Amino acid sequence: MNYSTQCHGRFKDYIALPKANMYQSLHTTLIGPKGTPFEVQLRTWDMHRIAEFGIAAHWAYKEANKNKKTTVKVEEDKLSWLRESLEWQKDMQDPQEFLNTLKTELFEDEVYVFTRNGDIKVLPKGATPIDFAYNIHTDIGHKMTGVKINGKMMPIITKLNNGDIVEIITTENAKGPSRDWLKFVQSSSARNKIMQWFKREDREENIEKGKELLQREIKRIGMHEEQLYKQEYLDVAIDRYKFGSLNDMYASVGFGAISAGKIISKLLYEYRKDHEEENIEEKIEELTTKKRATPKNQKSGVIVKGIDNCLVKFAKCCNPLPGDEIIGYVTKGRGVSVHRKDCINIKELFQEEARIIDVEWCKTEKTAYKVDIELRSNDRSGLVADIAREMNNLKAEMILINSKVGKDRIVVTEMTIEVESLEGLNKVLKSLRKIDSVYEVSRKK
Repeated sequence: MNYSTQCHGRFKDYIALPKANMYQSLHTTLIGPKGTPFEVQLRTWDMHRIAEFGIAAHWAYKEANKNKKTTVKVEEDKLSWLRESLEWQKDMQDPQEFLNTLKTELFEDEVYVFTRNGDIKVLPKGATPIDFAYNIHTDIGHKMTGVKINGKMMPIITKLNNGDIVEIITTENAKGPSRDWLKFVQSSSARNKIMQWFKREDREENIEKGKELLQREIKRIGMHEEQLYKQEYLDVAIDRYKFGSLNDMYASVGFGAISAGKIISKLLYEYRKDHEEENIEEKIEELTTKKRATPKNQKSGVIVKGIDNCLVKFAKCCNPLPGDEIIGYVTKGRGVSVHRKDCINIKELFQEEARIIDVEWCKTEKTAYKVDIELRSNDRSGLVADIAREMNNLKAEMILINSKVGKDRIVVTEMTIEVESLEGLNKVLKSLRKIDSVYEVSRKK
């Protein structure tokens, strides 16, 4: 059978220039014996597997062919995600929470990383070594104390990239996961395992806390426990949210797996059936429209990436200002401490890299920040008065001023002022340098 040469302009080389999804092939169009054009695609078997089934299926094929005994396992693993999802459902009391989890797992992008032995692990985009550790085994996650990424020690909250080689460091004496990990993990599996750990460890404490939260909500809507805590009402709530017992319900509320408002609302619906004459709708509405507390870090002018409602404090050793390059340091029980990147204590902070966290200035926030500055000048009368006058002209707040004269007749003036940004500080420094006899003005480190 004879075919003519390719049509003009109809030759594409995806081998030299692969597509973003790693598709490779040669495409050309030929003219058949009856003048009908048709496309020809030329590719190897490996290229064909990627084209038909995707890069993940191609890797699975390669792994299976390393050892024929693993072929069956590769087929079985296609159902592993579904099995894992069913396990999550058993642990989650709130059906809406399970649905949200399922949506997250179905639609998010993935990142492919490797173990030290070369095994591939598929994680959600933005995953950290914490996700990786729990993907290997629950105990590995609980005992995790550090991580090496591509042979280098890194913070355990580092975001993983495609192709990273990850090695988890564990210790038998590890105290278990931190609650802060829940703010960084991306995989529902890791999140669920961490939550289950705290549920077991803090059960008694969560039961008492749950009782207290429920009592507070009942009191807030102007009712009493004896009105809502009838056994038939409680049984309905326990059954609705699949709790094993009343204490399980208290513990879930105390842990935060379900809100006290949801439980009280369900009890109110049951209460209304026996008290149709009472206006219960207002109380239910009050529960659902409860005002939320303003996040603490909104007033600080700093955003801690990946964390809401986080206590933020500015380090006194360097007094950072908007415009300064900054880093965050997770303290023990005192929130996040914000430092300038040129802080004198920066080397000491990086000895605990796992506590370093990304922070950034809130662009829309306007807040006054304290900063210490130092002036050096020749001694003369009226110097402090001129400094105060200049600060008044600039409409800059002066909190503290202290001047000392040395034996060499050099005056060192230390000041604490308030400014809104690094730009505002530079404006103040520039103006103070113009004062007669002042020869050096600097920001104290």
